[in-house]
Amino acid sequence: MDDLTQTLALSMGAGWASGLNVYAAILVIGLLGLTGAVELPPGLDILTDPLVLLAAGVMYVVEFFADKVPGVDTAWDSLHTFVRIPVGAMLAAGAASDLGPGADLAAAILGGGLAAASHAAKSGTRVLINTSPEPFTNWAASVTEDIGVVGGLLIAMNHPAVFLGLLALFLLLLVWLLPKVWRGVKRVFRFLLRLFGGGREESQSGGGPERGTPP
Repeated sequence: MDDLTQTLALSMGAGWASGLNVYAAILVIGLLGLTGAVELPPGLDILTDPLVLLAAGVMYVVEFFADKVPGVDTAWDSLHTFVRIPVGAMLAAGAASDLGPGADLAAAILGGGLAAASHAAKSGTRVLINTSPEPFTNWAASVTEDIGVVGGLLIAMNHPAVFLGLLALFLLLLVWLLPKVWRGVKRVFRFLLRLFGGGREESQSGGGPERGTPP
């Protein structure tokens, strides 16, 4: 993978995909490298190790089901803030490993940033989707994200220029979307705080006679 555009697309694609589903990203890249469908840079050869693929496969199955349950998916996303972003940075750096240490660090910074951006978009929209009383929207969002990870990485490896163009559009959409998602998330949490806070206040106010009032 000597072509700079191809390396850049794989590096940024790995970071972006990790923010959505880090285990699916590892599986896609590792399996494509193991089968010889693509030639991975030295820094990503470790992903073809059967133990790495097995661990990623097990965790992908766990995430597949956790991601379909409203509420559980939000808790899972919160915990994976500490997984998706650093692993996204590591994968991005590994994709640029044959370009030198400076490129490694630059790729890690950009890849980690992309992982954070896609993770924020995913987790924020899930909080809003979970306010719906039916689970089908949640399931559709989860399946769409998995398909997006697989399709996005395949495009990055086979049509790098196309992927970089799509990534630019994604970032523009994100600039428009994230403030709206953040406002929606704040409204949801304010409602929950009022709901549970109000319940506590009522229980405290109704728990006994007021001071100075005869029983």
